[in-house]
Amino acid sequence: MGKEDNNRFGPVHKGEGEPLSETRRKTGRVIAYRIFSVSVSLCICLIWFYRVTVPVETDENRTGLDRSIWLVMLIAEIWFGLYWVVTQSSRWNPVWRFTFSDRLSRRYGNNLPRLDVFVCTADPVIEPPLLVVNTVLSVTALDYPPEKLAVYLSDDGGSELTFYALTEAAEFAKTWVPFCKRFKVEPTSPAAYLSSKGNGLFDPAAEEVVELYREMAARIETASRLGRVPEEARLKYGDGFSQWDADATRRNHGTILQILVDGREEDTIAIPTLVYLSREKRPQHHHNFKAGAMNALLRVSSKITCGKIILNLDCDMYANNSNSARDALCILLDEKEGKEIAFVQFPQWFDNVTRNDLYGSLMRVGVNVEFLGLDGNGGPLYIGTGCFHRRDVICGRKYGEEEEESDKIQEMIEPEMIKDLASCTYEENTQWGKEMGVKYGCPVEDVITGLAIQCRGWKSAFLNPNKKAFLGVAPTNLHQMLVQQRRWSEGDFQILLSEYSPVWYGRGKISLGLILGYCCYCLWAPSSVPVLIYSVLTSLCLFKGIPLFPKVSSWWFIPFGYVTVAANAYSLAEFLWCEGTFRGWWNEQRMWLYRRTSSFLFGFKDTIMKLVGVSESAFVITAKVAEEEAAERYKDEAMEFGVESPMFLLLGTLAMLNLFCMAAAVMRLASGDGGDLKTMGFQFVITGILVVINWPLYEGMLLRKDKGKMPMNVTVKSVVLAVSACTCLAFV
Repeated sequence: MGKEDNNRFGPVHKGEGEPLSETRRKTGRVIAYRIFSVSVSLCICLIWFYRVTVPVETDENRTGLDRSIWLVMLIAEIWFGLYWVVTQSSRWNPVWRFTFSDRLSRRYGNNLPRLDVFVCTADPVIEPPLLVVNTVLSVTALDYPPEKLAVYLSDDGGSELTFYALTEAAEFAKTWVPFCKRFKVEPTSPAAYLSSKGNGLFDPAAEEVVELYREMAARIETASRLGRVPEEARLKYGDGFSQWDADATRRNHGTILQILVDGREEDTIAIPTLVYLSREKRPQHHHNFKAGAMNALLRVSSKITCGKIILNLDCDMYANNSNSARDALCILLDEKEGKEIAFVQFPQWFDNVTRNDLYGSLMRVGVNVEFLGLDGNGGPLYIGTGCFHRRDVICGRKYGEEEEESDKIQEMIEPEMIKDLASCTYEENTQWGKEMGVKYGCPVEDVITGLAIQCRGWKSAFLNPNKKAFLGVAPTNLHQMLVQQRRWSEGDFQILLSEYSPVWYGRGKISLGLILGYCCYCLWAPSSVPVLIYSVLTSLCLFKGIPLFPKVSSWWFIPFGYVTVAANAYSLAEFLWCEGTFRGWWNEQRMWLYRRTSSFLFGFKDTIMKLVGVSESAFVITAKVAEEEAAERYKDEAMEFGVESPMFLLLGTLAMLNLFCMAAAVMRLASGDGGDLKTMGFQFVITGILVVINWPLYEGMLLRKDKGKMPMNVTVKSVVLAVSACTCLAFV
């Protein structure tokens, strides 16, 4: 790589030579885990050996069936074993990063690179304008020189209401930003700040600012409820609102661009540049979802502020730690390791999860363990939010190429001249979406974009400070969570089968450990099939009295028992180490089961159908608001169903099947001599655990009366399907 002058942003001050960041490894813990991992792997090999060498116990009336089931179990266990090996890549070599922002301040002062923040929204109903402007306001108050900071809001919904909300935010920012700087306010989202203070505001200055926020919020919410912009606002910002044609719709409108605050003007209050953009959309042109919006922002911002560093955020991910930008720069500007880092990824945390994380949204182990391992192998995935990028790298610069000077203040350009950069036709016959910008053609465009950057020779870094950098909104009902996971698993599986598959696209370009790390996620969807088969066969064979595992008294039971107990015990210990609770771990195990037997399965099906040309992928936005009653049930950790869904039908059927099979086996055991317990004890345990873990489903289907219960149609269909399966099996 050509030598990069990291000091050109200003003179080097006291602290020259001191590293801005540090990478550490915990050798003892890693060695202990490797020993555990090897022991589990050996037992998995013994399980395979058992399936191959020990003959199946068959009934002379169904010899062929029993052998077929035995073979299916072997295939499933081979898959589980190989997947276990793949997942070890993200635990084998973890690293922890620490930053020294005080050294950054001593060295550079305010002579930092320009930072452009991209906030993306797409629907004013699912993503309310007030939520969006709280995110925008939170980043305008980052601990960063305001003249070097610019915030861009991409509104793919093309909503006048969202634009109006941003005009209100632009006015309020003149009060909010100085207030945050003066009193070192944390968090810098007004709504989050107000929530954290409750009724404890005593400072008159704070009371005044909070009152101004409440008045602004009331105006925005009133406009959203009525569905129209106040006339006085139209008169005040006539140039902005005039850009909406009378016949403009969400999917058919021209480019709308408005610089609401020009942070470079000397006669304004010191707040960052604030820009609204709604790129052109026409029905005959594919707009490439969020990836298209990001690329439009890259082009438009290059002509206004052209920040060397770019932070992108989802519209619900407000800044919780105003020092996050400086932390990221500690890594990107570090003289030793920073030159090879393309982007710094912060974890996606949420501020609305319940104490025991009912829907497993935090993925604590993924954040606190797996991403550290990916960092040790060359860098984490780019997850699409909370990520600081080098502009020229995301636009295509390869590692080793000379960096162009890009931190100069741009000449003022007429907005009308910039609009063409966000038109539908601008990207035709260009490399945008291919070699430049965020890549197109995948529901998880962020992942392939990060992979492509790493395959150009760059590394990435994962930073998880004690004070969470950004906080968002997690799904508050089961259906939202399953839909979100369906899209993620479908997108990751599409990557595996595409030209960007890490298996061949990354071969020779990134480490084997990182290739396997990507495969952990790319294999989510296909992993659903063996999980579904294994759980169903275990229950059905218990119902029929067909033993699938060695007797508890047999030496062959040891590897089965060890893998089950050791893996789950370690999983629990790991979860508790990540500051979770026992109930939280249990909830996460339930959610992984539900994802693998519904979301991932449908994602697998959707990918196959797309592959054969039957259907196309769709981008689904997760709702960010919940009804009041549903919100109360969520706080009480009552699982929310409420809607009819094919995924609920599948989960309900499987749950009832487990229950009926367990009941039949217990009845047979009660009337027999206990032989079943000796020969099928392990099947009793597995099916019993499935029944216990499905308790919220039984409760929602059979006991609850509130609006969040399982719809009656789903319950009836699930029972009928489960009874039919058991009845058919009884005659086999």
